[in-house]
Amino acid sequence: MRLQKNLPAVQTRSAAAEQIKSVARRLFAERGVDGVTVREIAAAAGQKNHGAVGYYFGSKEALVREIVVDGAAAIDQRRNERLDALEAEGGPRAVQAVVEVLVQGAIGEGPGEDYYICFITMLGMSHRDIMMDALENRSNSGYLRCLEHLRRLMPQTLTPAQVNQRFLFMGAYLSSVLAMRQRALGDLSRAHPTWGSKQTLDHFTMSVTAILEAAAPPDPSAGHHGAAAALSAVGMVV
Repeated sequence: MRLQKNLPAVQTRSAAAEQIKSVARRLFAERGVDGVTVREIAAAAGQKNHGAVGYYFGSKEALVREIVVDGAAAIDQRRNERLDALEAEGGPRAVQAVVEVLVQGAIGEGPGEDYYICFITMLGMSHRDIMMDALENRSNSGYLRCLEHLRRLMPQTLTPAQVNQRFLFMGAYLSSVLAMRQRALGDLSRAHPTWGSKQTLDHFTMSVTAILEAAAPPDPSAGHHGAAAALSAVGMVV
């Protein structure tokens, strides 16, 4: 009986914390982590207590880390599910199929994922150390699986160093364009026919594929820096 009486209070606390995360994600995406105070987050979340962020999360940095982990885990799950389906059918058989996993897996439709790409892109530029420490090499298995398939499917004339460079280009391209799309669609003051069109995403996927499949001149002077150095810090979670 005591547990039943306490249950509504637990649910209320959980709802309040999720509201704070949702509001903070939007504010961080719009103004950056350093441009938002915990008081502003609490007020925007409808919390009368200005110390609500500290109460629920301990600190602003802890809140940032939780937002990073939540979004990365959701993207990773979607990418792994798509890869599982392709592999069950003997694929993926083409670079574009893998790129579709990367692009579509980064786009969330459920509540709580709005503004995440904008948020993580800005965080990667301003506080990469916090982002990488929060992830701790977790929630990137889907991205790494995609890279392995791409190495198999990309032109064999590319050197390992050139392949890694393409991955760097791809990560930066994915995060910047998808962040632009998300920011535009978040502006409800006018219509965004280009960014809201499925054809635009298809075209974007084809352009990423072109980056990966384009021929490159041999570069004997380029060293092999290894896959880890080539991974875009933001691309792993976008």
